[in-house]
Amino acid sequence: MFSLDISSRVPIYEQLYNNVVRLISAGVLKQGDRLPPVRSIATELSVNPNTVSKAYKLLENDGYICSAVGKGSFVSPDLSPQNAEKQLALNEFEAELKKSISAGASKDEILKIVERWV
Repeated sequence: MFSLDISSRVPIYEQLYNNVVRLISAGVLKQGDRLPPVRSIATELSVNPNTVSKAYKLLENDGYICSAVGKGSFVSPDLSPQNAEKQLALNEFEAELKKSISAGASKDEILKIVERWV
């Protein structure tokens, strides 16, 4: 269900996060669908359960999933594939924005680009 690139510089928890968001935006995971348990994913991917748990916590904080103690984690009933795709795009935009700022881009340069598209 999930794929990881161990050679990537992207942390595993972020890769898991992105996998879930992409599956939601593609309509593979739908509102109310139950996600696999943390331990199952950790065993399947040979990663630490804390890593999977961290991804699930971020997904919950961002509104993609909701968790019920003793029942598991589920795709949020309030989330549509379009909202998931939009949020993923915004997350990717923010990551690229951080890279641009780290590379020395100024606020004015960034705003000129944004104004061109909005």
